[in-house]
Amino acid sequence: MKLTSAVANKMLRQLEDDKSYWLDKENTGTFYTAALGEEAVIPEYDYSEVAGKIAEIDEKVAKLRHAINLANATSLVKVDDAEMTVDTLLIKMAQASRRKAFLDNLRKQQEKTRTHNYSYVNKQSVPEYKYINYDLELVKSEFEKISDYIMKMQMALDYYNQTAEFEAEL
Repeated sequence: MKLTSAVANKMLRQLEDDKSYWLDKENTGTFYTAALGEEAVIPEYDYSEVAGKIAEIDEKVAKLRHAINLANATSLVKVDDAEMTVDTLLIKMAQASRRKAFLDNLRKQQEKTRTHNYSYVNKQSVPEYKYINYDLELVKSEFEKISDYIMKMQMALDYYNQTAEFEAEL
């Protein structure tokens, strides 16, 4: 069966929903409680049927995830002038996102910030200042560059997910 990554991920979510249904059926049907002398209300539960459905879903999930992973490891995506596999793109996006978060913190800093230092020995406050040790404008520029790069990677990935087809045996 030919699928796009977007369709495959929707199928995975549906399979997980189906599995959740069967797991709930298993959890609520495996035991029942009855008081002495009363007629027990026994829930409908067939171990073989439920276990079979869960195993069937797990097998489909494994095949689908394998097909996605195989496609991600072999399909090339172009970002700017570079071509990379989808799995490499995902790694680079995670790395760039972590770097962006660090740069975001740096770009929000003031060049000089007053800190408080109170000496308990002399009982007097001595003002201290914290200074940045980097070029704030350079950091802001780097933040913009990495933000743009992440956006380009995301757009390339979105396009791939919606258009590139791969084979999956279900």
